[in-house]
Amino acid sequence: MSAPEPLPVTPPPPKERVAYLDNARYWVMLLVVIGHSLTSFTDMDSARGVYVWIYSFHMPFFILISGYTARHYMGEPRQVRRIVSTLVVPYLIIETSMQLISRHYTDKPDPLMILSPQWLAWFMAALFVWRLTTPIWRALKYPIATSIVISLLVGLIEVPNVLALPKILGFLPFYVVGLHMSRERFERLASPRIRAASVGLLGSALLICYVYSKNWETDWLLWKQRYDEEPLGATAIEGMTQRAELLAVGFILTFAALSLVPRQRSWTTALGGRTFYCYLLHGYIIVLLQLEFEVFTRIDRFGVGAVIGSSLVAVCVANLLMTKPVAMLFRPVFEPRLTWLFKVPSPPTPAPEQPAERRSGAT
Repeated sequence: MSAPEPLPVTPPPPKERVAYLDNARYWVMLLVVIGHSLTSFTDMDSARGVYVWIYSFHMPFFILISGYTARHYMGEPRQVRRIVSTLVVPYLIIETSMQLISRHYTDKPDPLMILSPQWLAWFMAALFVWRLTTPIWRALKYPIATSIVISLLVGLIEVPNVLALPKILGFLPFYVVGLHMSRERFERLASPRIRAASVGLLGSALLICYVYSKNWETDWLLWKQRYDEEPLGATAIEGMTQRAELLAVGFILTFAALSLVPRQRSWTTALGGRTFYCYLLHGYIIVLLQLEFEVFTRIDRFGVGAVIGSSLVAVCVANLLMTKPVAMLFRPVFEPRLTWLFKVPSPPTPAPEQPAERRSGAT
């Protein structure tokens, strides 16, 4: 009996992007850019309320989605190459350039502290650390409870800002919960009752922030200081209670926002697939507008008009930075192939050929 011809080896089909996730990325990226554009106006009640509302859930939202998309990370060579090219390289570019820009405008010869991210690059560092520890969170018996305990306790001790560790550990529960989400859980959020409740929750939260945020210390929303450190100045119990409240609010508003994200493909889907470039580039625009032209300082006197105008411009800039030409222009910079750095993957070893009679099932 002649041996059967081996089946042709075909590469796996490319992964199809999920419209729901890209839509979610689009809307949360708008919140990120708007929030950063309002940072200079937090002394105004009108801006402070919106700022606090955005910061209470926009990063938890982003982090939970990031955890969900990283749930299959196992440390394979292909995955390692990916995180080096899309996380390590952008981190080094953003952090180095931002510190050099700051040095230029402040005329302070501060040494470059590349491992101590000051602004945008912290999220790249966080994704890198969280991704590497993903197998641990998948192996633990009580991963979510463990991550919450870590988040509550980290504010009690001095943790150096190496790779933004205080923020990494503080936001950790959102990433771990994202790892344990499933498509079915996301689908349950789309029920009409949950959506109706979500509109009420998000609207009520915005109203509460608008009315009461003038008495709140916004540094709690940065998740990086010790509880007893100024300007927080809290006892251990007060600090852990406040952190627990922030975790609860972050989860509630995140799931409320996720329930309202459209499931079907639309114009936001394509833009949402390119939020990576918007996140990395919008910081340069904000920094240069303030340091070079002092735009935010100049328009501060217009009050609510400045807040509305900055928000509208932020939306326009965010949409522009999520367009295809921007992605094509900056992909070689922020997502280099790095073929010179990594080994060429070895082809799979073929299985040893078996005798014809064994293949045919003869004994």
